[in-house]
Amino acid sequence: MLLYVYDLKIKGLKAYNTLKRRFYYNLAKSKLSGAPFRTKSVLVVSDELEVFADNFFKQYSGFIEVYKARTTSIIQIN
Repeated sequence: MLLYVYDLKIKGLKAYNTLKRRFYYNLAKSKLSGAPFRTKSVLVVSDELEVFADNFFKQYSGFIEVYKARTTSIIQIN
């Protein structure tokens, strides 16, 4: 499993809202929408979708900060 942690970075309220709307719309329409765990800034993806996820986040290069971690297990506490 891969854990992606991301944050949208752009100056200006109107530009930020436009970027946010496009980003989440495209995320919902992509293969990543079926991720087992997804919040507004964290996405867990299977290893098979790594290349797709990397390419998805590269579309927003310069406007997003993304970190990727490879995990062996993820346990929900609550």
